[in-house]
Amino acid sequence: MQPKPVIEIRDLHKAYGGLEVLKGVSLTAHRGDVVSLIGSSGSGKSTLLRCANLLEHSQSGDILFDGDPIRWAGTQHDRRPADKHQVLRVRTNLSMVFQQFNLWAHMTILGNVMEAPVTVLKQDRAEVEARARALLDKVGIGDKCDAYPAQLSGGQQQRAAIARALAMEPKALLFDEPTSALDPELEQEVVKVIKDLAAEGRTMIIVTHDMRMAQDVSSHVVFLHQGLIEEEGPPVTLFSAPKSARLQQFLSASVPA
Repeated sequence: MQPKPVIEIRDLHKAYGGLEVLKGVSLTAHRGDVVSLIGSSGSGKSTLLRCANLLEHSQSGDILFDGDPIRWAGTQHDRRPADKHQVLRVRTNLSMVFQQFNLWAHMTILGNVMEAPVTVLKQDRAEVEARARALLDKVGIGDKCDAYPAQLSGGQQQRAAIARALAMEPKALLFDEPTSALDPELEQEVVKVIKDLAAEGRTMIIVTHDMRMAQDVSSHVVFLHQGLIEEEGPPVTLFSAPKSARLQQFLSASVPA
C-alpha cells in the first residue's frame, strides 16, 4: 500500500472578489517528490503555494496534509480553517521560502535560524543552536552566523532563509520564486543548495521562472495557465515534447537556446 501523499490538493478554487485565480487545480506531492510549478505571471502559481500553506484561504476544494484533510468553517469567501492547532501543525511541517527572503533585520543570521524552533516548537536552545550552525554550514554560510541580513548579499540571505526553513525539520519545503530577486551569479548559489536538497530526497514544491532548474531538480512539472493545469508530467517529457500550443509558446520564450 502506497503511503499517503505529504500534500494533496483536490479541485481547488480561489478568487479575489470577482477575479478567479485558481479554477479547479489538483496536485499531489509524495515523500521525496520535487514538484515545480511553472507558468506566466498571473497563472496562479504563487497563489496555489500560499493556499497549500494556508497563508491564503481558498473558496472550495480540499487540502490534505499527510492524509489529514484541512477542516473548514464557513463557505465560499467566508471559508476559513476551523482548527487553529491544525493550521499551526501544517505550517510547522510545510516550511516556506519566499522570494524576498523575509529575514528579521534586527536579528543575526544565527538568531533568524534559531527563532522559530525555540519560540514556536519550544525546543532546547543549545540543541537548536547546534543544529542551526550545522545548517548554515550546509548552505555554505557558516561563517556568517554573527552577521545581520543587511551585511549579506542577496544569495547569502536566501541561503540563510533556506537554513531557517530547514531548522523546523519540516516534512516539505515550499519555495516561492526563490531565485527571481537575484542576479544570475547569486542565483546559482541558491540553485546549488536546492539541487543538493533534491538529491537528499527532500519533498519540495517550487514555484520558479528558472526552467533549467525545473528540468534538473523536478520529478514532476506542472504548467499552469489562467488558473488551470494546462499540462503536467515528468520534466523530460514536458520540456522535450510539450503537447499544448500554450506550453510550446511559453517554453520557446523561457528556455535559453
